[in-house]
Amino acid sequence: MGNATATGTGTNPSPPPRPRSGLAHLLLHLHPRTVPAGALALPHTFGLGGAAAVLLLLLAVTGALLLAVYEPSPERAHGAVSRIVDDVPFGAFVRNAHHWAANAVVIVSALHLLRVVYRGGHLPPRRGNWLIGVALLLLVVGSAFTGYLLPWDQLAYWAVTIATGMLAWVPAAGTALLRAARGGADVGAPTLARFFVLHVAVLPAALLVLLALHFWRVRKAGGVVLPADGGAARGPPVPTSPHLTVREGAAARVAVAAILLLAAVLDAPLSAPANPGLSPDPARAPWYFQGLQELLVHLHPSFGAVALPLAGLAGLAALPYLAGAEPSTGRWFASPRGALHAAVAAAAALLCTVVSVLASERLRRGPASGPGLQTVLGTGLLPASCTVAAVLLVGLVSRRRGATRAEAVQSAFTFGIVAFAVLTVVGNLFRGPGMVLAWP
Repeated sequence: MGNATATGTGTNPSPPPRPRSGLAHLLLHLHPRTVPAGALALPHTFGLGGAAAVLLLLLAVTGALLLAVYEPSPERAHGAVSRIVDDVPFGAFVRNAHHWAANAVVIVSALHLLRVVYRGGHLPPRRGNWLIGVALLLLVVGSAFTGYLLPWDQLAYWAVTIATGMLAWVPAAGTALLRAARGGADVGAPTLARFFVLHVAVLPAALLVLLALHFWRVRKAGGVVLPADGGAARGPPVPTSPHLTVREGAAARVAVAAILLLAAVLDAPLSAPANPGLSPDPARAPWYFQGLQELLVHLHPSFGAVALPLAGLAGLAALPYLAGAEPSTGRWFASPRGALHAAVAAAAALLCTVVSVLASERLRRGPASGPGLQTVLGTGLLPASCTVAAVLLVGLVSRRRGATRAEAVQSAFTFGIVAFAVLTVVGNLFRGPGMVLAWP
């Protein structure tokens, strides 16, 4: 009896549960107490949303370290970045990590958006959260773009000059928008000051607020979208901790490790100090704006820089409303039929875009381009109208071939996304001096 417990059971008391850390409490607050076992499968999400959040956290940490040395003025910015790279212990590694994380979060966020569309996570009752997600993607791109100027080198200066110059073509408000973005007629000290404040204060604050709202709405909607027919695909409920939190922790470690490995072997670019009087050839926008710059090669700026991008953005925001009120099936591409229609739309977009780029290059530079043809192409109205008509036609054909409304909208979305991806690849890899098509 001497070893018996006070309760008289004769057994040792179980150890008290380990107290949870603040991070564990935060993770559990973002999730329900239990999740369906089927939600743990990697193909449901590929961890893209969590990876994007972790990359944003890595950006905040590395950015705070860089701020200890950086000076936001045209006279000292490039020198400060050079000191970070050459003189500060581990400075180059921190800058590399910040640079590659900024590029990675744009890619991961875009892939997350595609995953949501093709799994039906934008359909009722998640339409509101879709709009928040689109806003988050725009903030991520805006954060990357504002940070692009801060090294104040030739690459950044002329990229921002080109990208902000697109604003001048907005009807009525173009000049005002251009001066508001640059702080004057040209890129200079006011531009750097504005981009710096946006990059380190305004956009991070907006991202933090919308991320919290985004996660809350995901939890309110019941987590990730699962097949609506239930059964084995959903599985029994299991505790969120450790089943889900351990997987999320592993995904976060993989994302951070990949960026740190990239930072250790590949340096972030830093060209000569900005020279407003010497433009490189070709002068390029950041890679994620290369699709828009490629449009400017083929279309009048009022269409390539304003009309088509705004139409694309409006279509992206309206995507769940165009798809109708039918709820998601929770399956990839909604059904095998939806997957087939999306594949056909992707192949059509690839073929049409490549042929259009080659034909446009031939008409613009070849002997077949006469004054009348140049006038028709120069206005941009005909090619822009054909682009919009092609997207609408894909959706209409899919509908006529037996697709549901949501599947038809998905096919039109696929056509537009693949076409823009092709333009982005062409702009980044196949444009040489004078923006002439050339092999890499």
